[in-house]
Amino acid sequence: MAEKILSREVLARNLDAVIQRIEAARIKVDEHHIVKMVVVSKYTAVENIATLYDLGQRAFGENQVQQLAERMEALEDLPLEWHMIGRLQKNKINKLIDCDPFLLQSLDSLELAEALDKRLEAKGKTMECLLQINSAREATKAGVDPETAVATYREIAERFPRIDLRGVMTIGAHTEDQEIVRRSFETTRRIFDDLQSDGAEICSMGMSGDFELAIECGSTMVRIGSALFRDA
Repeated sequence: MAEKILSREVLARNLDAVIQRIEAARIKVDEHHIVKMVVVSKYTAVENIATLYDLGQRAFGENQVQQLAERMEALEDLPLEWHMIGRLQKNKINKLIDCDPFLLQSLDSLELAEALDKRLEAKGKTMECLLQINSAREATKAGVDPETAVATYREIAERFPRIDLRGVMTIGAHTEDQEIVRRSFETTRRIFDDLQSDGAEICSMGMSGDFELAIECGSTMVRIGSALFRDA
């Protein structure tokens, strides 16, 4: 099924509504707290990305390396900031390095870090990354365990010089129980706080269904998709 092209008016309305919600949540924390929005564009048409750029949005995220490469090529005339936010398979590492994204948000294991660093060295490149933490402790989610996250972060920083760790990322617990979701975010925020002395600057938490709670728990980066692309 073809991805639906939304009107500029619809996208502008949706973007304004999301920005207002982010601002309200941010100010509740602290008027100086900064939150960056990455638009998750995997379910939308390339034309909608171009319109959002025209409306002032710059950062976009893709879940698959192949689609990231296609989107980057289709929109190469626009100075967009591309994030890889989905699970990275080892056989796609070379292709991701060739894409040269702004940030890999989903570095989810020591093994992946080792494989990535080797390929980066071979290509004479570096990559900025976030360590993904499975704070919800869900078998369906990727990421390191909260108990080992700080040690893993420090080991990656020490052993793999081609990987530039910038912070952490998590996906909130998949449940309607807001207290469980809150706990998963608070766990990640505590880990982030511990790692700020190691140079961590980004705490990426929150998606369309839970970003306000994530900001309340200290998120500095949210990943928003469906809230922007609804045509209603």
